[in-house]
Amino acid sequence: MTSTAVQAARSAGFLPVILGTNIHGYTHARSFHETYGVKPVMIGKIKLGFTWDSSILELELHQDIADDAGFLPRLTERAQELSQQYQVPLLLVPSTDIYVELVTRHQQALSEHFLFNTPEEPLRQKFMDKQRFYELAAEHGVDIPETQVHQVGEAFELEVDRFPVIIKPANPNQWWHNQHKVARHQKVYRLNTAQEVAQVVAAVEASDYRDALIIQEFIPGDDTNIWDSVLYLNTEGKCELVTLGRVALQEHESHLVGSYTAIISRYDESLMLTYKDFLEAVGYTGVANVDIKYDPRDNKYKVMEINARPGRSSYYTALLGHPVMQYLVDDLVFGRRKETTLAQGDVLFHVAPRYILRKYVTNTEVRAEVDRLIKQGKATNPLWYRADRSPKRLAYLAGRHLRQGKKYQSATWRL
Repeated sequence: MTSTAVQAARSAGFLPVILGTNIHGYTHARSFHETYGVKPVMIGKIKLGFTWDSSILELELHQDIADDAGFLPRLTERAQELSQQYQVPLLLVPSTDIYVELVTRHQQALSEHFLFNTPEEPLRQKFMDKQRFYELAAEHGVDIPETQVHQVGEAFELEVDRFPVIIKPANPNQWWHNQHKVARHQKVYRLNTAQEVAQVVAAVEASDYRDALIIQEFIPGDDTNIWDSVLYLNTEGKCELVTLGRVALQEHESHLVGSYTAIISRYDESLMLTYKDFLEAVGYTGVANVDIKYDPRDNKYKVMEINARPGRSSYYTALLGHPVMQYLVDDLVFGRRKETTLAQGDVLFHVAPRYILRKYVTNTEVRAEVDRLIKQGKATNPLWYRADRSPKRLAYLAGRHLRQGKKYQSATWRL
């Protein structure tokens, strides 16, 4: 690291340490950099163009960082070195589910070296395990889709009688670890017949994945029926921030479904308070990212899942003037407490090129809003950051800009 980076961290009063090298990690790094002028240390396993050779972060790659045996020794070693070099508190930010799981399972040991705010491990397990999460949500009156749970290894009989149906793992981390062992593996399956369902279940039964499968009736509607909410609950379990957005577009490749590429900010006090009250009631702490789909058949917003971390689209909190990373810093580094803010604004977040939005956002109302926000200068792609002038990274982004068209054109996820 340079003396300039050390001085910036000392001026800010902390050093962010981000786990993960993907889009999530980059938007967190940008938020820290533009809010505090600090250059985060990013630790991950895979070289990805979003963060490789970035000038706003210090990137480290370690092949064992996502493995349980190597995670704690590696982070402990780096914490000792970084503390000596920077001489400021270290703020740990896991950006994916794998790293959230590792951090929460090693909370006690990591708390000797880092500041962080994630749910306690028993609660994280309930949120990660979709079966247990749906049970918890139903207990608290949160609307969820009609759901069947199939335990792998037990006899299977399909109970859902309307198609298409969605099949996804109850345990996403175990699913991710076994992705190469499931025939025709997908992040989420959308299936149109009972025969297709039986084939997927059989493929999973023949793999090493041993947890449950979630089978749900597909809620009708295109990407614009999907909604997103980001919340921050401080270390005392009090909600300080709620944002809400309507998805304009998501990824259409089957292994990336559920990753949003464009979100328009929204405000709905009743809906926002529903998620605030639920998370406070169950004792949640940290950042929560709620995935929701509006069901036009009964006019209800149904929660698909809640991730115990910021989503890759959570940067729209910064566009609303409430960077979720700032809430994390104020809470953990400076001990500042805030009253609940239900954020309002008029912004468009996107990580897909504008030509993609103009072609694939087909809902006329939402498309008109996309066009308006672009015209009014209220649209932001956080991957393009003026302060990050790395030629290699800019070349990658330019290539990605062109490749996105081919990816959407050949994608198999169609609504």
